[in-house]
Amino acid sequence: MNALHLSKTGVLAITAALAVGRGAEAQSVVEYSTTQAAEQVEVLTRGPVHEAFAETITYDPEPGFEIRKAPPEPIEEMPPDQRPEGANVSWIPGYWAWDDERDDFLWISGAWRSLPPGRQWMSGYWARSPIGYRWVSGYWADAASSEIEYLPPPPESIEVGPSMAAPSPDDIWLPGSWIWLEGRYVWRPGYWEDAQPDWVWVPDHYVSTPRGYVFVDGYWDYSISRRGVLFAPVYFRDHHHHLHHGHAFSPTVALNIDVFTDHLFVRPRYHHYYFGDYYSVGYFDSGIYPQFAYQRHKHGYDPIYVHDRWRHRHDRDWDIHVEANFQKRRDHEYERPPRSWTAQVSLGSGDAESKRSSRIIAAPLEQLAKNNNAPVRFQKLDSDERRKLGEREKEVQRFRQERREIDTRSLESPGENRDRSEPLRVNRPRSPIVGKRADELAQERVPPPRSQRAARPDPSAQPRPKKSDGKRDSSRGESKGKKEKEKP
Repeated sequence: MNALHLSKTGVLAITAALAVGRGAEAQSVVEYSTTQAAEQVEVLTRGPVHEAFAETITYDPEPGFEIRKAPPEPIEEMPPDQRPEGANVSWIPGYWAWDDERDDFLWISGAWRSLPPGRQWMSGYWARSPIGYRWVSGYWADAASSEIEYLPPPPESIEVGPSMAAPSPDDIWLPGSWIWLEGRYVWRPGYWEDAQPDWVWVPDHYVSTPRGYVFVDGYWDYSISRRGVLFAPVYFRDHHHHLHHGHAFSPTVALNIDVFTDHLFVRPRYHHYYFGDYYSVGYFDSGIYPQFAYQRHKHGYDPIYVHDRWRHRHDRDWDIHVEANFQKRRDHEYERPPRSWTAQVSLGSGDAESKRSSRIIAAPLEQLAKNNNAPVRFQKLDSDERRKLGEREKEVQRFRQERREIDTRSLESPGENRDRSEPLRVNRPRSPIVGKRADELAQERVPPPRSQRAARPDPSAQPRPKKSDGKRDSSRGESKGKKEKEKP
């Protein structure tokens, strides 16, 4: 097997005859020029965020977007030779994502992830749809659950935010949600909860699948700086050939999390966060929202933004500064981060203004691993560990296919004519990516207990009426038809 990786100078290297065993790795390296590398692969410093690293929360879930082009076969991906320290860290392989600007697929590189305690990763996948293919999102399910419950479409959310002031500056608002109770949907109101310095609350939400809607109960996840390592997405110009002939891809360009969160956007229709340069007005019109706008206009709930706002709770002008920085980057292209690794490397020859740290969004993993001030500590993988982790990709692919078959079974089996207004329960396959239970972790990695403040369901709350065209009405300007394009 050959391993394909990108060096810190932007040079593409193919490591031939990689001998993975208990001894040292035998390697011979052929290096190509930067120009030749650019002809085959482009490492990007913007794009979708691996959804296992950060899930978007939409109040009114919809099926994923559709495309006509079939996704390529998954590439073979080898994890990097360094991993974050920790007993609950796992390599989660990458997947193909659609890039509507290129009208083609790009590869969302795998990620090192500190797994949410007691959760299992249900990998997203591409499913057949009436016009071609549709993305079905992944989600972190309760690892103790052995069933998937497919529910009818939930009513439109009636979440409008808090009706009373926070009990203290240390509280955050957790939004309400419809829950299935005794044969119907009942509204469970939002409530104030104590924020946690090292934890981010991911609220109750629904995930749309071809077979129905899956309810994901709320849980505490690690703060972004403690979640692991994200790698830059990659565009392969010949993805149908080059990486399917004995080559494996190994990402080595990692994202600087501190800078990454300064350039974070939400694209609810695509069910992904996006990072990097999406500042032009046209991106807002295409449904890529800056975090402050997504939260303000109540499109959904952004756990990362809420946590960051809480961290800056003593700065009453923090929101103003965030929006001002966005406006500055929108109006001045030179304030934005570069769009590719090659462009960022070229900043090294520029002036001090072009090399400002606020624009340096990625770095070689080797460089991050040597940084003693980084929030993540690294350890070297030996050959055997790396080989075993590389095999995880095959396990995830098999599990992804199993989930796809279960989610689409009713569409492919005419014999299953169930009443879709009633829930359906099926056995849940066990994911190969499962976080340890709280009692298996060191104290600093144990999540806070579930809140005792959670509001009781309100049986008197009624869904909003549907409009005459069958689409939901909405006081938030978010109908299921044409959406109002509010500029930030």
